[in-house]
This record gives sequence, C-alpha cells and structure tokens, in this order.
Amino acid sequence: MHGRPRKATKQEDPAAAAAKSARLRELQSQLLHFHHNRIYTKEAVSVSSKLLEINPEIYTGWNYRKLAFQHNLKEVSDTDTDTDTETIKSAIEDELRMVEVALRRNPKSYGAWYHRKWILGQKLVPANFDHEFRLLDMLLKADARNFHGWNYRRFIARLKDVSEEEELKYTMDMINTNFSNYSAWHNRSMLLSKLLRKKAKGFHEEESILSDEFELVRQALFTDPSDQSGWFYHLWLLDQTSTPHKPHLVSSWPSDKLNIEISAQFKEKCERFPIIFCFNQQVDGVNLATVTINSKLVSSEHITWKPLSANNSRKSKIWVGFLENFNKYCDNSEGLSVEISVHCCESIVHLKFVMKLSHMDHQGENGDGFEELFLWDCPKSQEINPYLVSYDPWRLRVESVEEDTKWHLDTLSAEIALFKEMSECDEDSKFVKLTLARLLGAHNSIKSGGSAYFEEILKLYDDLIKLDAPHYRYYRDERSLVLLDQMTSSKDSLVEYCSRCENSSFSCINPQLCINFSGLNLTRIGFVERLLWVQILDLSHNNLTSILGLEALQLLVCLNLSHNQIMSFTALEPIKSLQSLKVLDLSFNEIGSHPVDTTRYLCSSPLSHTCNVTETMEELARENIKIGDFWEAILLFESLQLAQLDMQGNPVTNERFRVLVGKVIPCLKWLDGKPVR
Repeated sequence: MHGRPRKATKQEDPAAAAAKSARLRELQSQLLHFHHNRIYTKEAVSVSSKLLEINPEIYTGWNYRKLAFQHNLKEVSDTDTDTDTETIKSAIEDELRMVEVALRRNPKSYGAWYHRKWILGQKLVPANFDHEFRLLDMLLKADARNFHGWNYRRFIARLKDVSEEEELKYTMDMINTNFSNYSAWHNRSMLLSKLLRKKAKGFHEEESILSDEFELVRQALFTDPSDQSGWFYHLWLLDQTSTPHKPHLVSSWPSDKLNIEISAQFKEKCERFPIIFCFNQQVDGVNLATVTINSKLVSSEHITWKPLSANNSRKSKIWVGFLENFNKYCDNSEGLSVEISVHCCESIVHLKFVMKLSHMDHQGENGDGFEELFLWDCPKSQEINPYLVSYDPWRLRVESVEEDTKWHLDTLSAEIALFKEMSECDEDSKFVKLTLARLLGAHNSIKSGGSAYFEEILKLYDDLIKLDAPHYRYYRDERSLVLLDQMTSSKDSLVEYCSRCENSSFSCINPQLCINFSGLNLTRIGFVERLLWVQILDLSHNNLTSILGLEALQLLVCLNLSHNQIMSFTALEPIKSLQSLKVLDLSFNEIGSHPVDTTRYLCSSPLSHTCNVTETMEELARENIKIGDFWEAILLFESLQLAQLDMQGNPVTNERFRVLVGKVIPCLKWLDGKPVR
C-alpha cells in the first residue's frame, strides 16, 4: 500500500498452524453460544477477549462486547442505585485496553477502531484525552498515513472541541516531517475548506490563503515529483480556484427569448411539456416555492418538478419540470407566452419564451411520422444557423462567470507556465502532463469564450494514453470530455456537426436538427447542458460503455447508439427518463456478451412489488420466456414508447428476445429494420 513493498509472511510450522486454527474454531463456537443465549458473564466476555486477540477482524466479537458492556452496566445500576463512577470507569478502561491489544495485532482493524469510538462516544465518564493523543502520536509515528488513525484523530478533536486552526497547524507539522504524508494533506484540505467556508478569523482573504497553499505544494512537488500526495493536494487547490463555490444555472430549455414552433401532432398528443434547468453543481429545492410562473394560462401549480439523478437522490445538476395538460394551453393564434423566475442558488434568473403552432406540419391527421422506416441520413443544411442564433445555450455560461476572475486567471496562468517548464525538464512525467491538461482545461472554463488550449489538451491526453497504459481508460474518458467541450463550445463549432432532418413530420419542435457525433472515438458523454434542444442524436461508431448524462435531453426523439461497446441493459438506464424517444438504434453492441452480468442487480426486479408488469409476465409465460433471463430489458422497454428499435448484432438477440420485445413494446412498428406484424 502507498508504494511500499509488501513483506512476505513467514512460513508457520504446520503443526502450530493447525493448533492455532483449532483454538480459533473453539473460541468462535463458544462466542456464538454465549452470543445467541445472551450470556454476559465475566468468563464469557473473557472468551471474546481471547478470540479478538488472535483475530481482531471478527465483527461478531466486537458486537458481542457492546451488548455485554450495556447489559452489565444496566445490571449493576438496577441492583445498586448508587453506582459509582469508578465502576463505570473500570468497565470503560477494560474495553479500551482490549482495543489497544487488538490494534497492536492489526493497526488497521475497522472493528477495533469503531469499538473505541463507540465506547468514548457514550460519554459516560470524561475521556482521558492526553492518553488518546499519546496513543495517536505513537500510531502515526509508526505509520503516518494510517487513515484509521487520522479518522480517529478527527473524532477525538471534535470530542475535545479542539479548534480547526490548531489541527491545521498539526497537519503542517506532519507535512514538514514528511512531504509524502497523503493523509496529512487530505486532512489539511478538509480543515481549510471548513475555515474558508465559514470565514474564520484569519481566513477571510481566500485568495491570499490559497496562494500560500500553492506555494507550499510546489515545494513538495519539486522535492519529490514522483510522490502522489502533493499532486492530489494540487488537484484540490485547482478545484478551489476554477470551480465557483455557489451553484448557479448554466443552461435551460427553453432559453430566454426563444420562440418555439410546436407541431400540431405534438400538441394534440403531448400532455406533458418539459422545462429543463441545468446547474453547475447538484442542488435541491427546485419546487413551487423557488420557481414562479407568469403567464395568462399557466401557473406554478401546473408544473411538477423532479431531479434527474442516477441514484434517485433529491439533489441533482439537472431538474425537469413537466407542464401538465400542455395540449390545452397552446393556442393557434396567440401562442403561449411564459415567463419563469428561478429563485434558486442565492440568485434570480428570468426566462421568457413563446410557444406557437407550426404551419409546416406534413403528416396526415392521424400520422405520427413513423409509418416509414427512419433512416440516419440527415444531410448538411445551411438553414440551421437561424435557429441556433435564436436558441443560445452559451449565454448563461458567460453570464455565470464571476465578474472578478483576475486572480483566478492569473493564478492558473502562473501554474500553467510553471508546469510547462517542468514538462520541458521531464517529458515523461505523467503527473506533470495530467496536471497541465487539467490547468489548461480550467483556464478555458473560466475565461469567457475560452478555447485556446483545446488542441494542446488533446495532445497531452494522447501522450498520457501512450505513456501510462494501466490508466488509459481514464485518459480516454477525459479526452472525450475535452473533445465534446471543443465541439460544443460555441455556435460556430457546433454547426459543423449539425444537419437538418428532411422528415419533419415525426418530431415536436421545428426545425428538426440532427447532431452527428459519429466516429469520434468517444468513451464518455458530457456537456449535455449545451444540447438540451437536440431531438436527433447520432453517437454511433464510438466506444461508449455508458450513456450517463443523456437523461437531460428530454426532447430527444431519435437516438443512434449502434457500433459502441454497451454491454448491458442497465447501462441504458438514463434513457428510461426520455419519454419523447421513438427511435432507438442499439445494433452491434455487446449486450448479452457476458454470461454473468452483475450490473443487472442494480435495478429492480419485475418480481418485486415496486414493478407492475403482471400482464406482461403472463403473456411472456405463455410464450415460454423466462422473466428472470430478461428482467432488466423488460423494465427498460416497458418505460419507453418506441416506434422503431434496432437490436441486431448483439449476442442477446434471438427469436425469443424478439418475441419478448414485441410483447413489452406493443406500440413498436419497426424491429431490426422490418415491420412488426
């Protein structure tokens, strides 16, 4: 661990090892007997002590001691109402002594450390803080990076009300002793974050404090450039320098002053119109109280808000509000004018948009645009520019940048110059190249319209992929984000990847623009806040294994993910939020290629009470299809209203699977390029 070679364990005499194992089994059996029968005598507790001396990792032993401790104290207090402090103190000292014995056996025993914190956390008698800090000093001298010890020190410091300023000085002492002490650097970042956030005395001038920290970490980096501790701390400083502390709105759909043309077919069939907010960091509290509506026909009560988060958290970067019963509000003549004020994140953002019916609808009265097979051949068109001029997802980004960014840009520029100099001295240092790439990216994100370093950043990640093969997947992901940032950084750069769909009869918003990011070697999705308006997205012929982030594209009607590396249906979880999705191409991926797919257990089972697929299960049972083989596919497709699906080229695809798809998606018209009968 931490780059230290593991010492080979000494070979134990077979007879001694067998005797030790027999003794351990005997003690375990006795402990379980006492535990199940709630026997907490002195002799029984002694057995747990002997067992934990041999193996401190037996959690049942620690849990038993907690129960025994509580039981024996309660028994004494019930028989003797004048239980003295010495009795309690003696019982606590016995437990603490047991923990110390266990820690000598294994200084990184989770159970032992948790037990010690639990005993002192009862606060039955005043803790001997001098002894606790002496114990920690001895431990951290033996292993200065034992994170258990640092975690326990934070616990003791809170228990004693040691000031954060005093603990910050302690981290400095430990860093001066050894620059390679990652735990000390980590603790320093946590303490500084708290002190700067609450503007403690002496910590009001954040820029001055962070400048001093940059100078400190530079000394560590130049002292030992191969040690990772200083690099991680530098990354934390970079985050403090380039990321705004306060959350703010970075993008929305509809955007301010946008005129939206709604197709008549969409108006008649759509009962929920999406309004999307994207923030720079996770927020909560987007609701009727923080979002106000000013419109003749629509009020705040007509919109329900929900976060789009992967873990069902109430916090999310992306929030969507659905205008219920939308088809009642959009009038032929006047259109629907809506003004929205977002009072979230300590600021107020005003948006105004108008929705009008389009006069360019071509479908028949009952048509939905999918009577014919949708083909991914959207040609380039010069008619794109007017729409991109009216819809401006980049304006909020410029406005959200703090007015006073001189110190941030000057600091980043100084760091860039320093690391470019270091790169010239050591061309093969992966730490220097990675940090330089992050610095250049941070500079671009802060500077309004910053795009000067894209090519340089891409080259750095190309070098890192060759230089550091074990971590090439991480570098590919970061390179993908840089490439997407470059392609979507402005209207002019995005136009190159835009085309206009000739079949305008199927979609909801005019004009129907297609974004083609095919064949770019992408491995990760990012910067979706600039693509909220996209209805047709081609991500084919890339190396995607996940599509996390696409859940923000609530207008998406057609999605092409063919010829990627998607290995399971659970990797497609984000598209369950896309209620407008009609065309999905998953052909020639790797779904079903792994006989054991543990990711499928991340989603609910159709057999659970949370899923209502009883009718589907009965139909599939009649077709002799086992639900257990396809439950994640059932849950995915049941949530969508697809008209066209392509699955050919995946190992999971066979005749039984096609029958399942037909049962689960009754509205499906095209499967693998053929009409569904």
